[in-house]
Amino acid sequence: MADIVPFPHPARRAAPAATPEQLAASDPSVCAWVAASAGSGKTQVLRDRVLRLLLSGARPTGILCLTFTRAAAAEMANRIANRLRDWAVSDETALTGDLTALIGAAPNRETVRTARRLFAQVLDAPGGMRIETIHAFCQSLLRRFPLEAGVAPHFRLIEDREQALLEFEAREAMLVAARSGQSKPVAAALARVVGRISEGRLNELLGEFL
Repeated sequence: MADIVPFPHPARRAAPAATPEQLAASDPSVCAWVAASAGSGKTQVLRDRVLRLLLSGARPTGILCLTFTRAAAAEMANRIANRLRDWAVSDETALTGDLTALIGAAPNRETVRTARRLFAQVLDAPGGMRIETIHAFCQSLLRRFPLEAGVAPHFRLIEDREQALLEFEAREAMLVAARSGQSKPVAAALARVVGRISEGRLNELLGEFL
């Protein structure tokens, strides 16, 4: 693949300088656990680790990042994409400075050339890099091994509206059973509850129980 020719672009705000501990944690040759308070740079460390993995020759499709929320996954993907895009179009001085701050040492010529190519390589990767939530990752495992997990092979996740409907039907069945005398313990419990709250609070209270 031919080198991407840089062109002038608006200057971006430089990222905060990494601490020695952050540099060590982002080194892909070591296994690291990072624990820190909110806003202290954990996402920056993870982004830098992914960037250094790519610089070291890791396949984009061989990298997996897991987050708790979709918003965090999207933020992570955007940060990586923005940095790779900047590398593709930065002038030599800016790119060298960026890479020096990232790896803690002056990059050689091959590292600079690799950095310029990474944006295109990630875009061309089938399916791109896997940056997803823990829930999505677990769901993908269940789809690959449904019999081992004891679930139906063609299961699907329930939608919010379907969940609300099923909860409504279950609640109505419970109330009918209590009113008809089929479940005396439930009837006694409901009698105790409704004697202490308003009718409009019953649904809210049952929701809190769930």
